[in-house]
Amino acid sequence: MNVSLTPEWAAFIADKVQSGEYRSASEVVRAGLRTLTQESRKDQPKGTAPAPCDLSFLDDGSEMGRLMRAHDWSRTALGPLATWPQSLKTTVGILLRSPIPIVLLWGPDGVMIYNDAYSVFAGGRHPLLLGAKVREGWPEVADFNDHVMQVVLGGGTLSYQDQELTLYRKGRAEQVWMNLDYSPVLDESGRPAGVLAIVVETTERVLAEQRVAAEGERFRSLFQKAPGFMAMLRGPEHVFEIVNDSYVQLIGHRDVIGKPVRTALPEIQGQGFLELLDTVFTSGEPFRGHALPVKLQRQPHGPVEERFVEFVYQPISDSTGRVTGIFVEGYDVTERVEGEDKQKLLLRELNHRVKNLFAIASGMVTISARSASTPREMAQVLHGRLNALARANELIRPGLIGTEQDQDRTTLDQLVETILLPYVDEARAKDQECIIIDGPAVPVGGNAVTSLALALHETATNAAKYGALAAPKGCIRVDWHVKDTDLHLRWEETDGPALTSPPQIQGFGSSLVQRSIAGQLHGQIKYDWRQDGVTVHVTVPLERLSQ
Repeated sequence: MNVSLTPEWAAFIADKVQSGEYRSASEVVRAGLRTLTQESRKDQPKGTAPAPCDLSFLDDGSEMGRLMRAHDWSRTALGPLATWPQSLKTTVGILLRSPIPIVLLWGPDGVMIYNDAYSVFAGGRHPLLLGAKVREGWPEVADFNDHVMQVVLGGGTLSYQDQELTLYRKGRAEQVWMNLDYSPVLDESGRPAGVLAIVVETTERVLAEQRVAAEGERFRSLFQKAPGFMAMLRGPEHVFEIVNDSYVQLIGHRDVIGKPVRTALPEIQGQGFLELLDTVFTSGEPFRGHALPVKLQRQPHGPVEERFVEFVYQPISDSTGRVTGIFVEGYDVTERVEGEDKQKLLLRELNHRVKNLFAIASGMVTISARSASTPREMAQVLHGRLNALARANELIRPGLIGTEQDQDRTTLDQLVETILLPYVDEARAKDQECIIIDGPAVPVGGNAVTSLALALHETATNAAKYGALAAPKGCIRVDWHVKDTDLHLRWEETDGPALTSPPQIQGFGSSLVQRSIAGQLHGQIKYDWRQDGVTVHVTVPLERLSQ
């Protein structure tokens, strides 16, 4: 039988043989065994047989218990199983019978003893870890374990939750997370002799939580950047819990988190929205609003601005079905509503324009017939007037299709002449001409020309239908001048149909003139209704006229 000896024992035996006290190394060993046996018998009560080595602490039926029996512990600092102190055997017996992963690090080197559950955690490192020094068994975390040994063998304890480490359990680097608890194991003298480590891997849970967190962050990002406005309201007071960027923009970038709607947005009181929220919270039924107007203060200390919104109030319920909050989602559709209003206005304007064109054409036929002596002459005159009417309509066409900026600059005298040219009776003598235009060449910008042309064209149309141009001797005089920073224009009709009173109802055409002068040119328009005709006074800032 081959026996491996430590250097110390080998030197001891060599000295005994060289001194002549013993003839061989075997004789030295046999003498030593006899001495140990005798000493053991002295401690044993008389009349009893020597007690065999008790290894029952390994008899738990586990795979690790079997491997520990077969392991050559004499090659470790722990020595043979028979020499193990009771404190070590008791601790090993406990960890072998534990269902959770436990490893015992015994002695200053941390010789490793572990159970079946820990062998699963160790992966490809098992079974080589059994009996190995912890620094050599897990070299990639040597510094971490050095700290553990120092603290716990010094009598302290350590605990880590979801500790991240990089291990090589499968021949490659692997990030793992663990719950680690370290406690000292005391020997027979009451001093720390080992470290008991409970190792519970939490990698799957941590990765699952990270995936959930990443998904939650992705949802929050989608929520924040969603094109529609969103908000979460909590409780019967409708307290803001979260709002996205679009909602913040809608309400003027106010800080509303943690505040009830009534406090955060005081201007919405009396508009019906708080009552709708209360109804949804009480009934549990959602509400959908379509293009509803809402007045909001979108600038700090600024005026209240009307917006149009489409939205849904969706109740949020808990597991018992009780409503706990409201989810708000919707869109600011102000531009769409304004576009639809413009479209409706355009349709009305086109309808009005077509009717006017027929009325103007009819008037031109009447005017042309007064002075024409033959059908051929009438056709020629009428053709010229229709062409002039077409040129006048070119001035107002951009306003109908929203391309005022494409208009070229012109002068006011050219603009007025173009508008009134269809109504000029060329057969009349010059001293009998009843359309008189008088004023300086005031520049008119590309944007202003359409608004002004629209107003003048509408006024001329009304004159042809109801005013001076509808009477055989009716006359129109248009003159203007500049004073300070304003243009002052006068449209005067005379010898038209007798007026008994101003119009009682403002028609669409009059509304169009008012919108063009006051709304788009920031000017003023006044009417002086006389019995023989109307005089219109228009004032427009030169700054707006030149744009």
